[in-house]
Parts: sequence; C-alpha cells; structure tokens
Amino acid sequence: MITSPRPSDSELGKYYLSDDYISHTNEAKTLIDKVYLTARNYTLTWKRNLILNNTTRTENKLLDYGCGTGAFLHAANKDNWKSFGIEPSTQAREEAKKITNAPVYKSLDEIQDDTFDAITMWHVLEHVPDLNELLQKLKSILSENGTMFIAVPNHSSWDGKKYKAHWAGYDVPRHLWHFSDQTMTKLVENNGLKVKQIIPMKLDSFYISLLSEKYRRGNTTITGMIAAFINGLKSNILATKNGQYSSLIYIVRK
Repeated sequence: MITSPRPSDSELGKYYLSDDYISHTNEAKTLIDKVYLTARNYTLTWKRNLILNNTTRTENKLLDYGCGTGAFLHAANKDNWKSFGIEPSTQAREEAKKITNAPVYKSLDEIQDDTFDAITMWHVLEHVPDLNELLQKLKSILSENGTMFIAVPNHSSWDGKKYKAHWAGYDVPRHLWHFSDQTMTKLVENNGLKVKQIIPMKLDSFYISLLSEKYRRGNTTITGMIAAFINGLKSNILATKNGQYSSLIYIVRK
C-alpha cells in the first residue's frame, strides 16, 4: 500500500521536526517517549547479536541507513565494526556524530568505493520515496556474502487490523509505504535479492498499540495503557500461529 495523497519530496522534511517524532531525539519528554527509549535500549543488544549471528565479516564494515541519533551505531561499535551512518536530518545527524565518532553522511552519494558486510535499516524503508532505487544502490555496496537487515511495520498483524486508521504503524504522512510480508518479499525479489529469514520484533506490538490508543482516544490514559498491553499481548499470541507480528525484520542476501 502507498500513502495517497503524499507530501512532495521537498515537503517531507518538515514532518520530522515535530516534538512527537522521538526517533530524532534522545530526550524523553512524555511517558510514551520513555517507553520508546526503554524499549530501544533493551533491543540494541538483541540487534547486535542478530547481526553477529547472521553476518560473514570480511570487510568488517557496517552501514546503518537512516541511523537517526546514532544509538544503534554506538552499540555496533562495541562489536568492533567499522561503522558508517546515513541520516538526512541535520539535527539527528549531528547528534549521531557526537555519540559515535563514526562517519555519518547525509546521503549514499557521499559514500564511494566501499562495500559492507552488514547493512541495517531499522524502520526506515517505509520512509523512502523511491524504494527500488534505494535497494539497487544498497545492493551495489553490499559485499558478496553480506547481509541486509530490514525492519518494517506489518499492516497484516492483528494490531494493524484492530486499530485500522488509528494504527500507529501507518504514521502518515511520514510513512510513504505500508508492507505485508508478501509485498515486502516481492519487493526484495524484484530487486534481485533474496529473503533468507523473517524475524519478529515482539516488543513493537506493545509500543505501537500504546501509540494507537493515544491516537484513538486523543491522549494517553491509564485505560488506554491497559488496553495497549492487552492488545499487544494478544497480537503476539496470535502471531505465533501465522507469523503476522506487528513488525518484522527481513534478513536479505544477494
């Protein structure tokens, strides 16, 4: 699915300047921000292990596309990667440079003659105007035995169907594309790549349900928080039968 109508490329940037867009800050101003940052800190080690267990290190280089404020790059440095970041937001990019001491660029055009064993996109692909162009560029700099890790929301999840227009995984107009496991797999294959494995992000159902309750009710309430926990848990339980978790990570290779 595609967001329609969608902002022009020149207008997209202003939608990331909102104080509500927590991915571009490390400060927790609200309860939901605190939940997000707590969950993010918890999952950083899990992501590191996922990459170490699914990557052949020959170049020993990692690229985090859409690195935000650099939290994952900082974590990856602990595993002795030579890490690089791409982040179009000036504010987030400068913050990432401070905490990582890694090269963080505005676009892929600034990277030349480099190949990477691991390329990560943590909830980034849904923001990209031209999916095929990006995947072809990333494919060209992925080492022959390298691995991409692509995390996106899954609108076929139970919580996606439950909240419908209020589902936070849609996040319009920032999210330009909306994926199911079928459409994501087709996109990858159409670009000459292969999905080797699909991994669930189980904490996402709780956070996305929490945001969805806020959108549905107009604010964050105790009742909404309880409902979010119940719905997040229900979504994960049902997903154990059909694989339709709230967010999915696609492990992709050439």
